[in-house]
Amino acid sequence: MKENSPFTPGSPVPIELFVGRQKEISEILQYVRNTSSGRQENIFLTGERAIGKSSLASFLRELTSTKEHFLCIHVHLGGAESVEKVVYHIFDSILKETFNHSLFKKLSEFFKDHVKSADLFGINIVFNPPKDKLEDLKLNFPQALKNVIDKIKGEKKGIFIILDDINGLTRSQEFANWYKSFVDYIATHYEQFPVILMPVGLPEQKNALGEQQESLLRIFRPIHIDKLSEDEVREFFIKAFKKVNIKIENDAMKVLVLYSSGLPTLMHEIGDAIYWNDDDQQISEVDAVIGIGIAADRVGQKYLNPKIYHVIRSGRYKTILSKIGSKFSSQFTKGEVEKNLTPSEKKVFNNFLRRMSELGVIIPDKEQKRGTYKFVNELYALYIYFVSTGLKVKK
Repeated sequence: MKENSPFTPGSPVPIELFVGRQKEISEILQYVRNTSSGRQENIFLTGERAIGKSSLASFLRELTSTKEHFLCIHVHLGGAESVEKVVYHIFDSILKETFNHSLFKKLSEFFKDHVKSADLFGINIVFNPPKDKLEDLKLNFPQALKNVIDKIKGEKKGIFIILDDINGLTRSQEFANWYKSFVDYIATHYEQFPVILMPVGLPEQKNALGEQQESLLRIFRPIHIDKLSEDEVREFFIKAFKKVNIKIENDAMKVLVLYSSGLPTLMHEIGDAIYWNDDDQQISEVDAVIGIGIAADRVGQKYLNPKIYHVIRSGRYKTILSKIGSKFSSQFTKGEVEKNLTPSEKKVFNNFLRRMSELGVIIPDKEQKRGTYKFVNELYALYIYFVSTGLKVKK
């Protein structure tokens, strides 16, 4: 009976399977080392959906903690829409990160009776300040963070704060102004402030923050990550399958690399589907193709159904999509599709293309002639083909 899959769809990649991003890592480490000398730094890590931003953030957390001797916290802010929530999660993460460390006693003394123990669900520490105390921490965040810096001095070179899942904050003027005020206060009041902050988000989220506070984006050192190269995708699959003693044939690897589209999320979906479907510890081209079909169905149900079929109510939009998907292809031209559309479908076709682009399903194929579009990844195209033709995946 098989044990746990080495693949983790929907979660950051395990540290031992992390590949690529060497240029970005080197640049971020340069800023981390600037911070260790006392300079406050701000990075904005950005990239498209499914590109591996959270996996890179998790890798950096481990790397800066062990190699650079920073107190590094990866703060997940999903659902947070206020500065109070941001401040709460930062200090709660600091306490939880140091719980089994000698630093915890020093830090818990600073927070006094606002730290409580709890055994529920295995959580040992809860940061539980009263509302007025949390308001004080928000208003005096630089001073509070400086107290933490002073407590850890001698054991840690600085603090690295990763702010992930910031979608609820990117259109908050309060958050944008608070962040800008934080940076300005440090610049005018402290010569030494070894703290590096790194929000993580989509390019449009970064731009939305800039719309709230026009001078905010000048603060950040932007780091943009793109798709992994074919060699990096290949390296990942070799590492992951080797971990569970499974061999991959060359023809199978070509299929995995093609359909992964350089996107870590798809790499994990594909690998996981193949892992559970394999029964002989050897991945052939046939095994890969079957796994791709299973993964396409999973990806479609997870990402495309909510994104397209549950969002778009127009019957004409759906019939246009079914006509595009009636034959499997990762790209299509506007002119060829229009030949098969009814007059009423032609009237909304431009709006359809714009909406599909806004949803992140298709993009213009700049390498081809004007009017050519391609699906963001091969699995989207394959799933739409399944839906359009009524085909079922054999599992």
